[in-house]
Amino acid sequence: MPKPQPTSDRSGGGAAASEAPGTRRVAPSEFRYFDRTRRPWVQALRRASARLGFDPLLADEHAEAFAAAYFDADPLAEAFVDEIYLTAGPKAGRALLDRALEQGVAALSSPPQSLVALVQDFEGDPPWLDRDLVERGAKAFRRYGVDVFHFAGAITLASYLEPSVAKPLILSGGYHGASTRRRFLETAAFWIEVSEPGGLRLGAAGREAILRVRIMHVFARRRIEQDPGWRRAAWGVPISQADALLTLMGGSVAPGLAMHLLGYRTSADEIRALMHFWRYVGHLMGVRPRWYPATIADALRLGLLVALKGTGSAADDGSRLAQAYVEAFASASREDWRHRASTRLFLPWPIRRRYGLRSLPNPAPLLLQAPPRLLLEALRRRSARLDAWIDAHARRRRRRWLQRHLEGPARFETTEPTRL
Repeated sequence: MPKPQPTSDRSGGGAAASEAPGTRRVAPSEFRYFDRTRRPWVQALRRASARLGFDPLLADEHAEAFAAAYFDADPLAEAFVDEIYLTAGPKAGRALLDRALEQGVAALSSPPQSLVALVQDFEGDPPWLDRDLVERGAKAFRRYGVDVFHFAGAITLASYLEPSVAKPLILSGGYHGASTRRRFLETAAFWIEVSEPGGLRLGAAGREAILRVRIMHVFARRRIEQDPGWRRAAWGVPISQADALLTLMGGSVAPGLAMHLLGYRTSADEIRALMHFWRYVGHLMGVRPRWYPATIADALRLGLLVALKGTGSAADDGSRLAQAYVEAFASASREDWRHRASTRLFLPWPIRRRYGLRSLPNPAPLLLQAPPRLLLEALRRRSARLDAWIDAHARRRRRRWLQRHLEGPARFETTEPTRL
């Protein structure tokens, strides 16, 4: 079938003035996947994979749905912000949201309709939800302990090559200097809360943190869209459903495969549970992509799409962000060493070279932890008591880690964006 062709963006900045109101573009102009699938090496890969009964490319309709999702945001949360935050002010809006979370919408006198719609959506279960699978995915994520935080920080740097990810961080000013370290630690606090046992149940701290971050993303999106440096036709909307979907994959399939390097034996069933867990986190966050991978194979196909689609045109911004990240963990402490060594281990060399990250420590000591962990993983699978002990230990360890490094509670303010 013919591939959708993006319209070029010649305006150089801001929302494209040539678009009629309500018009939905098929794909951002810097989304190059559909042309690049015709490259000789991609076709050679498809021929080689066909011998194994596998096509590495996504089905056309899935690729098209993903491309279109760059123009999708979060209408329910945006309506609440418009009605309350932008009329009564952020303080009044947050107070109202706090009361709704603590007491329920029914306890409020004449609650605004936008809040009622948002809370009803937030409290409702999607038809695909399997709560047991969510808890199994959360437990698999917890087992990685602090190691998964180092991994996630490293692989996020790869996404900074693309302006749809890097520009919101640059334009918000939230990721520079000392704030880089705090923002990372606050994101880790978010990961901890949502993955605690029952962390996504009604009233749980993780679930409440999700709604606060969801509102914060609306403010970030509005502010960035108004900046003349944002090119909507080229990149879509800031903090789009498409980029959010990639973040969910970065918390599920990516560590499920990569953490084998450190000795974690994540099974295929556990990776599927991780995918379900992060899909539900995303759902609560307002991330409702037009298509979500139903299998690990489709998630891997999405990975190839990401490798093919981008222009890498944000390399300069990406370098600034990546160097700020590394500098934020530049002390001689063992913990900061692990951050930098994990960056060298998990961030591909071509990207490190492009960012100018040439003096990161040798990650060999990290890999030496793999053999004893493999043994522990094998024993864990045979003993429910040991498995429970490992889970409790990982929970305590990451809490202690956060308390050592984050001064004060995590603040999910409405002034700066935070990634999922």
